[in-house]
Amino acid sequence: MPRLDLYHDVVKTALVKAGWTVTDEPLTIAFEDLTVYADLGAEKVIAAQKERQKIAIEVKVFGSSSPVTELERAVGQYYLYSTFIAKQEDDRKLYLAIPEKIYNTFFQRPSIQLFVKERQISYVVFNPEQEEIVTWIVN
Repeated sequence: MPRLDLYHDVVKTALVKAGWTVTDEPLTIAFEDLTVYADLGAEKVIAAQKERQKIAIEVKVFGSSSPVTELERAVGQYYLYSTFIAKQEDDRKLYLAIPEKIYNTFFQRPSIQLFVKERQISYVVFNPEQEEIVTWIVN
């Protein structure tokens, strides 16, 4: 099993506070001859539509001295996981989970904003101290 990220439990708590039910820790993504693991799988019932919304979350710490290197690694995981999820569960949406501090600094750069929008990378921003979701960015 993969090692838990520093903010794994924080993001899990934030999702639960936001009304999500965590269904998998980790979410196993098996496709043909490869198995990978997203940090969390979760579901939420949308009352108005009486449908289940399913997500996968890959928690990213951005703890090294190079946020660009961290982003490169995260994007590789994102595309690998999203490709396999689409083949396995086309109703599940993948998100990167990033700390609010990284969102407010690195992710606000125009170059990074352009990149994540054009690459259609969706992410959820969380506050690690309050263990809450700050915002969802769906691209």
